[in-house]
Amino acid sequence: MADDSVKSEVSAQREEENGDSKSNEKTGSADGETAAEKQTVSKRQRKKLLKQQKWEEERELRKQRRKERKQQRRLQRHNHQEEEGGEALNFRKRPRREVTPSSLRLVVDCSFDNLMLIKDVGKLHKQIQRCYAENRRASHPVQFYLTSLGGQLKQSMDEKDKGWVNWKDITIKTEHYSEVVVKEELVYLTSDSPNVLEELDPKKAYVIGGLVDHNHHKGITFEKAKELGIDHAQLPLSSFVKMNSRKVLAVNHVFEIILAYLEKGSWKDAFFTVLPQRKGAVAVDKDGKSTQEKEEDISDSDSDPDTPDQTEKRAST
Repeated sequence: MADDSVKSEVSAQREEENGDSKSNEKTGSADGETAAEKQTVSKRQRKKLLKQQKWEEERELRKQRRKERKQQRRLQRHNHQEEEGGEALNFRKRPRREVTPSSLRLVVDCSFDNLMLIKDVGKLHKQIQRCYAENRRASHPVQFYLTSLGGQLKQSMDEKDKGWVNWKDITIKTEHYSEVVVKEELVYLTSDSPNVLEELDPKKAYVIGGLVDHNHHKGITFEKAKELGIDHAQLPLSSFVKMNSRKVLAVNHVFEIILAYLEKGSWKDAFFTVLPQRKGAVAVDKDGKSTQEKEEDISDSDSDPDTPDQTEKRAST
């Protein structure tokens, strides 16, 4: 019996030793796997983590450095202004232009919506946008009116320029201009009018036809003005400019020419400031001739054949 108990104790010890060795093997293998994982993952990841950790640790330091640089720049500007007697300009800010609003009214008549193709309506929309933008930056902005707004044009504006409802310094009406402005104050600007506009009357409202039709409805704005019995006139274009294209100008060109005239006080300067190069505009003199035509006349006179008297005189010598 004693031998059996000894044998059982010995076997139990052996089992414990085997179990410990197995657990040690498992632990050792797990530690080995962890170490292997660390080696495979960390070479790139560990470097990134260390870099991120360093970035976070230096965050406050960077913030402090930015603050110091800002204070240093402010101090330098202050010292420079003192050296210049306080008159140093801040070149990052553009000087504000002096703006003197004009009492002149410019009206874009949008009552020709049904006469235009949708692509031409889109062009008119862009021209109106240009008028609005130029008037906002002008030194003498006019009282801008948009009348008879509706149909295709309004749809285009709603779809492509939803911010138009927030436009400032503009009066937008669905009514016809004759219902918005007193008839006696209206002057329709049309190239078909026999009347030439010499001066702008600040008490008048000048109407520009909002029509892009590629001359398909020639003279329609002139006829409309006559039907309504309102005054009409054309810009004095022929008195100052000769062009290689028709005299009909885009809505925004007429608008911008008037803005330029209000600023410069000269029709000639206004025309040559605004008219695009493709119009081939050249200046004309009081006789209505361009510089090129005058040069051709001089050239022709120089090459005239001798008169009989000149021929006889040359022969006698």
